[in-house]
Formats: sequence, C-alpha cells, structure tokens
Amino acid sequence: MPVNQSRSRARDRNNVLNRPEFMSLNQPLKSAGAEARGTARRPSQRQQQNQHQPGENAQNESPENNKEKKELPEEDCMQLNPSFKGIAMNSLLAIDICMSKRLGVCAHPTSSWGSVRSMVKLLALTGHGIPWIFGTILCLTRSNTLAGQEVLVNLLLALFLDVMTVAGMQKLVKRKGPWEMAPSFLDYLAMDIYSFPAAHASRAAMVSKFLLAHLVLAVPLRILLVLWAFLAGTSRVFLGRHHLTDVGCGFALDSFITV
Repeated sequence: MPVNQSRSRARDRNNVLNRPEFMSLNQPLKSAGAEARGTARRPSQRQQQNQHQPGENAQNESPENNKEKKELPEEDCMQLNPSFKGIAMNSLLAIDICMSKRLGVCAHPTSSWGSVRSMVKLLALTGHGIPWIFGTILCLTRSNTLAGQEVLVNLLLALFLDVMTVAGMQKLVKRKGPWEMAPSFLDYLAMDIYSFPAAHASRAAMVSKFLLAHLVLAVPLRILLVLWAFLAGTSRVFLGRHHLTDVGCGFALDSFITV
C-alpha cells in the first residue's frame, strides 16, 4: 500500500495538468457556463449605461446653447449648392438695389439733383394718402348732389382700402428703402413706413383709374392724369425712399383694389 501511494503521488507530480498555469482546465463545465452567462450579461449592462448617457448629456446641456442653435439667422447658413432660381432672384435683387441707388438723385440736398429736391417732394406729396383723404371728406361735406356724394363716398372707401392693403403688405414684407431714411410724420399717419410696395404709386394709380372711370375728361386731361400718376410714383425713387420694384408692384396693386 505505501508503494502504491508513492507511485500515485509521483504520477500526480508528473501530470502536466496539475501545474498552476493549467488549473483552469481542470475546473468543471458549470463554472465555465456561468462565466459565459456573466460575460453575456455585462455587455447588456454597458449598453444600458450607454443608452442612459445620451439622455443625461442632453439634459445636462444648457438651454442657452439650444437657444443659440435655434436663433441662428438664415443669412449665416451658407448654401453650398444654390438653385438656379435662387441665383436669378439674388441677381435681380442686386440689380434692383444698384439701379435704385443710382436713381436716388434727390435723396439728399447734396445729391446731383439736390437743387430740385423741394419740387420733387411736392410732387410726391400729391400722391400721399392723408391729403387725399381729408380733401375727399371736405368735398363730401360740401357736395349737394346725390351723384356727387356717391362718387366721393366710393373714392373715400377706395382710399381707405388702399391704405390698409399697402400697410398690411408692408408690415409683412418689412423691406427697407435703398437709402436709410426715417419716415416723416405724414408717413407714420398713413402707415407708410416700409418700402415694399410703394404706397404713393399704388394710390396715384388707383386715383387716376377712379377719376378716368367716373369723370368725363378731355383727352389732354386724361394724358396729364396718367402722367401725374407715373411721376408721383417715380418721385419716391428719386427721393431714395423706394426701389424700382416697389414702385412697379405699387402700380400693379391698384388692379386688385375694387372700387
């Protein structure tokens, strides 16, 4: 018996699997399966942590950074591939601004046509809404015929409709004139603060169209009335108040105003 025990001990010593570096090979399979399950669970916990981290980071972001991202103006966003329509529109706007500034020959007293600036301002005043409204009310109070009163009431309603329509469109577009000029007191009364569309051009075209339709005038007077409407609208371009497109849209706007 002692001999057998000594032989078994010698075999155990000589067995390679009994060395410390190979002890893991002698472990049962259950522990290996448990380790495999543990390793399978660990990635899920890490994934959960990774899923929670973006939410926490989003909550930790300051609201000021979010506001700055939302409040970035569209002008700062560079378009790498602009469309043909956008290029054409920008080119037309650039031409409109350049030509309008060159035609503003009476914008300041020191301009090239500064000597006739007072006359051009007087011509522009004939297309203002306030003189036309007060003048129509004065004529309405002194009219004695029903036909004349009917015509004047229609003209007064058309003037109010023109003022409200132009003021609403200007409030929506909010386009400034080619030259930085503060509106006058009469402009504030008529709500003619912005540039697009031109209120003087719209009003002059509407009044001339109304008078041509309701009054029997000779041919020279008709020509003078149309010429007055054109000069009253374009005078605002000479004064640097409006662009050419503003005046053009103002002339076209009178066709939408019903009398």
